[in-house]
Amino acid sequence: MTLMETSTTFHTRLVEEYSAHNYHPLPVVVAHAEGAWVTDVEGRRYLDCLAGYSALNFGHRHPDLVAAAHRQLERVTLTSRAFGNDQLGPFCAELSGLLGKQMVLPMNTGAEAVESGIKVARKWGYEVKGVAADRARIIVAAEGFHGRTTTIVGFSTDPDARGGFGPFTPGFDVVPYGDLTALREAVTPDTVAVLVEPIQGEAGVVVPPAGYLAGVRELCDTHRVLFVADEVQAGLGRTGHLLATRAAGSGDTDADVYLLGKALGGGILPLSAVVADADVLGVLRPGQHGSTFGGNPLACAVGRAVIRLLEDGEVLERARELGGHLHDRLACLVGHGVRAVRGVGLWAGVDVDPRIGDGRAVSEALAARGVLVKDTHGATIRISPPLVVTREELDLAVDALADTVKR
Repeated sequence: MTLMETSTTFHTRLVEEYSAHNYHPLPVVVAHAEGAWVTDVEGRRYLDCLAGYSALNFGHRHPDLVAAAHRQLERVTLTSRAFGNDQLGPFCAELSGLLGKQMVLPMNTGAEAVESGIKVARKWGYEVKGVAADRARIIVAAEGFHGRTTTIVGFSTDPDARGGFGPFTPGFDVVPYGDLTALREAVTPDTVAVLVEPIQGEAGVVVPPAGYLAGVRELCDTHRVLFVADEVQAGLGRTGHLLATRAAGSGDTDADVYLLGKALGGGILPLSAVVADADVLGVLRPGQHGSTFGGNPLACAVGRAVIRLLEDGEVLERARELGGHLHDRLACLVGHGVRAVRGVGLWAGVDVDPRIGDGRAVSEALAARGVLVKDTHGATIRISPPLVVTREELDLAVDALADTVKR
């Protein structure tokens, strides 16, 4: 590399000039990463406490996942769904087995999984529930985040996400998150699904009231409506559980449809999935839905390695244990530059005293101290380190935060 290519300013200017300005990243240009640590182009090391918004649950370049990718790269990477491949069937069988469901629809990004889930729910409503053509409605929660396609931003309550992108797809009813009374009042005979995050990530790691998800399940059963859980960020270990939906309350709440992404691809490549029983996913027939890269052998090989990491429960137990330590440490900051802390497992939303600065300013100050987090709304930052983080590394991060917010 030339001296110029090892300059943060050089790379920042290139992105500013040649890339669309749809992101406002921190001024850190990563050149190398391993485990919970990244190194920038100038040789500075940072503890990654964002983990690609949970796409890197298993850390950067986990050896088992890299090995799986390498093995598959030497064989075949893409066939399209015009032909079969020897990774697709095993991946679908293993993922459905892990979740205790019957079928998998593999896609690429989290937003694709959400869009696919919406299509499936509507088709189920027409063919199974018997809703009249073009009348299906889906209930969603205010402040939720499910991606940035035009359909999804159409039911977003974030003005930055939806402003200037209309007209929007009809058929969605928005209710306050955590409000079972509002949800109950929104259900009509044309309602085919309730789509919610078990924990709202982009909103600031908002945990619903006790009993909310169980109440969603009960309402869906009463009115013959699909419970669709968007676990793209919350699922696959982030909360210390395989699925945040099932971990809520008594632990026996189950959605009809799970939407997975991010960590499913091991931080190596995009891989998402819609997971449900055959009476739901079975409504799709050839030609009605598809993706050239969905279910490609390279992604499926990595996804199978991710499933193996989750099967014995060791990763989940570790995330629960370390998550308890993280939240104990963060709780001590409340009243000392921090106003509130929310979250479960290795996932926290931290509301900083706005007199200290907004979330962006705090994130920049932490980066200067060698810790990477990201702001969400206002004076809130989110903390979501890789699940391979150590207790000592968590202490380093919280100590840096305490030093940043002290007055």
